[in-house]
Amino acid sequence: MKNNNQKTISIIIPVLNEEKHLGRLIGYLKANSHKENIEEIMIIDGGSDDQSASIAMEMGVRLLQSEKGRAKQMNHGAKHALGDILYFLHVDTFPPNNFDQHILKEVDQGYETGCFRMVFDSRHWFLRFFAFLSRLNLKICRGGDQSLFISKALFKSAKGFNEQYIIYEDSEFIGRLYQMTTFKVIPQNVTTSARKYRQIGLLRLQYHFGVIHLKNMFGAGPDKLYDYYRRKIVS
Repeated sequence: MKNNNQKTISIIIPVLNEEKHLGRLIGYLKANSHKENIEEIMIIDGGSDDQSASIAMEMGVRLLQSEKGRAKQMNHGAKHALGDILYFLHVDTFPPNNFDQHILKEVDQGYETGCFRMVFDSRHWFLRFFAFLSRLNLKICRGGDQSLFISKALFKSAKGFNEQYIIYEDSEFIGRLYQMTTFKVIPQNVTTSARKYRQIGLLRLQYHFGVIHLKNMFGAGPDKLYDYYRRKIVS
């Protein structure tokens, strides 16, 4: 039971057919945080047809069903979250030990939103270089793999994720946050999976991500970004 002055965190994890990764992440989050700081771990399922929902229920976390789409799922989670701080996390990203204390420390110092630095679960020099860029507090260096904490009040003020974006929803939202407040990059690392790089290829995938960033900078809307992603990456 929290006291009146203690802030708590709602961890929000959107999933779609993630039975291979979900159980490990939930167990890790429980083992590497302090129970009194975590209001809830929320799994926002976008219509999985595997065992993702069953795993969430078996592990005693909160399960919500949502329309498919990461932006829709995360907004749905935020709408029903009970904590003071929302912490958005990818299912294949593992935050540092005591991540809850790091987040609450920055909140207590007046930061309403921010992320961690990032490393990949790979020692390849190419990925190490791009992970190094995550320590720079620049909008261009942000991405959803770094996770995101934000006060519930600021999330509401920013009107949440733009559900028109099928991809790039994290970057678009964080770009708006940079315009609204001081964004904090916490000097500890999350570890995220390089599985898509292994699947697509390091140079190929990073090139296409770069093109998507450029298209966004030059005014391409969510439909054009998704069309490029669908043609060049998914297929």
